[in-house]
Amino acid sequence: MAVTASDDAHRAVDAVWRIESPRLIAGIARIVNDLDVAEELAQDALVAALEQWPGSGVPRNPGAWLMTTSKRRAIDLLRRNANLARKLELLGRGQQTEQWASEPETAAVLDEGRIEDDLLRLVFTACHPVLSPRARVALTLRLLGGLTTEEIARAFLVAEPTVAQRIVRAKRTLAGKRVPFEAPEGPEVAARLPSVLEVVYLVFNEGYAATAGDDWMRPALCEDALRLGRVLAGLMPEQSEVHGLVALMEIQASRIRARTGQAGEPVLLLDQDRTRWDRLLIRRGFAALARANAVGGELGPYALQAAIAACHARALDPQDTEWERIVALYEALARRAPSPVVELNRAVAVSMAHGPARGLEAVDALAGEPTLQDYHLLPSVRADFLARLGRVAEARQELDRAASLARNAPERRLLRERAAALGRHSRTGRL
Repeated sequence: MAVTASDDAHRAVDAVWRIESPRLIAGIARIVNDLDVAEELAQDALVAALEQWPGSGVPRNPGAWLMTTSKRRAIDLLRRNANLARKLELLGRGQQTEQWASEPETAAVLDEGRIEDDLLRLVFTACHPVLSPRARVALTLRLLGGLTTEEIARAFLVAEPTVAQRIVRAKRTLAGKRVPFEAPEGPEVAARLPSVLEVVYLVFNEGYAATAGDDWMRPALCEDALRLGRVLAGLMPEQSEVHGLVALMEIQASRIRARTGQAGEPVLLLDQDRTRWDRLLIRRGFAALARANAVGGELGPYALQAAIAACHARALDPQDTEWERIVALYEALARRAPSPVVELNRAVAVSMAHGPARGLEAVDALAGEPTLQDYHLLPSVRADFLARLGRVAEARQELDRAASLARNAPERRLLRERAAALGRHSRTGRL
């Protein structure tokens, strides 16, 4: 089938939209102070591009074309609102809107120096803590990731109407709570930043280790999260934890090609072919970690996790891993951000540094932890320790339990295969 100029233009529009939509929405939101209206006006500019570019050709600077078109429409909207306000004699609101409409050039100027500030405002608004984590993720991917509702629904295995409702409710909540379109300043940055970083890492993790469904990974989500993280690092270079999160994601993403075998089956960390790790991403992760350290102060949870990931990345052979250092880093992480999952990961490092008996002791101390009762990795980790201690029958029971709890299909199959392999070994007397 022949490729037409119209096809090329449509592909160009799609590519430009994915890159430029956050800047468009951010720039318009500064003018209209309404995320819903800002997104509608940006979509209007997209429709205009789809109508005009096939005939006129893609502009030399497509992002600027979309921004100018969007802002002109924003000014037209403000003028209409001002006229309506005057007719209804809503003097208070009318005078404020009239001032905007009487100075369209001022409002519509494409001030490149303010674009980064606008993006930062959009980040903190979409990730505002008044929203639930799911709403924050959906709104962030829509406004900052440039994803459609359909793409978000497919990535998270959620019905499209459900995602659409989350986005609509999120916008209504922001409007109802009168959340201003602004970035926090001073001490408030430290209070609000964890919410932003949590959203980005939630997106990354869902791509790196899908919680449910038939896919072991969804790399496109990892790419979206990395793009958001890199934007944040550029917007907030003085924040150590932003660089720490980017470092963590870069290093973890470097393993993606090695995390599946030839048949698409999951491959665990210690079994991976490390020659397949992406050394460029590792170098980028090391550089981001160095920037986190250079900012100064105590390393935060993301930077500590990045330091742990760096220990694995430096070991070209699993036997060369600095397990003692990893144990120390997990202890620091447990002090900074205590959680049962951190303790479970620390137990794995302890078992590698000091033997499976010590690891099993640490895991058994978590047996009564309510938040881990349905967490499939707890029995999976315990099974590994038991198998290394020669307690094969118990290990197999733990793997069966882990498989029953796992929601991800490939991971469930892997756990069942490990259980079956233990059964074969026990019958032959081998481990």
